Amino acid sequence: MRLTQGCFSFLPDLTDEQISTQVQYCIKNGWAVNIEYTDDPHPRNTYWEMWGQPMFDLADAAGVMMELAACRKAHGDGYIRISGFDSSPGWESVRMSFLVNRPQHEPEFELLRQEMPGRSMRYATVRRATPSS
Repeated sequence: MRLTQGCFSFLPDLTDEQISTQVQYCIKNGWAVNIEYTDDPHPRNTYWEMWGQPMFDLADAAGVMMELAACRKAHGDGYIRISGFDSSPGWESVRMSFLVNRPQHEPEFELLRQEMPGRSMRYATVRRATPSS
């Protein structure tokens, strides 16, 4: 199963050149860029580990790409994403976030449905213990 979170998630994986272009777009717009990683990509897990500090006032994407290479070296068997944070008044939130690394074998999730009183349904996603291949 291919995890689909963030921008470009339905496209083939971005090349480093394409990642650099997107980082340059973030820099051009004055957004802070940060790198995060996790081994638990559950949709409700919004708190990924941050790699280093957010990068402000960058001139080009080279510094981000250098940090991405270091993060891949340390956590290449997990998920890594890059986010562009807009601190402008009125926005103050992530404007762009996209995956830049995936593990070789992605985990699978199962949707569980439970009937509740009043004809309502409760849904939960559960990580499967073993891939179904």
